[in-house]
Amino acid sequence: MKYCVYFLLSLKDKKFYIGYTSKNPEVRLEKYHNRGLVKSTKYRQPFILCYYEIYNNKKTALKREFYLKQTGGYREKIIIVNLIKQTEEEKLPIIIKKY
Repeated sequence: MKYCVYFLLSLKDKKFYIGYTSKNPEVRLEKYHNRGLVKSTKYRQPFILCYYEIYNNKKTALKREFYLKQTGGYREKIIIVNLIKQTEEEKLPIIIKKY
């Protein structure tokens, strides 16, 4: 099983959401986030999937998600956000494999 850390862009407020999943992030987006089933994104839908990183193990993926949400990971998060903003929407999501 693969684990993913992903970035969603809210089309409502133009802000990003960072999450983790053991499912395909595209399925997670459609089945949960864009149906209002995730408490933290419920009022910010719809979303588009912009970026995700794939990991072989859960521990590494969870550590990465936590890091990107903390001040220590701010600089790297900004690099990812700028990469997303420079990419044309039809070329999204950007997929990074970190096996």
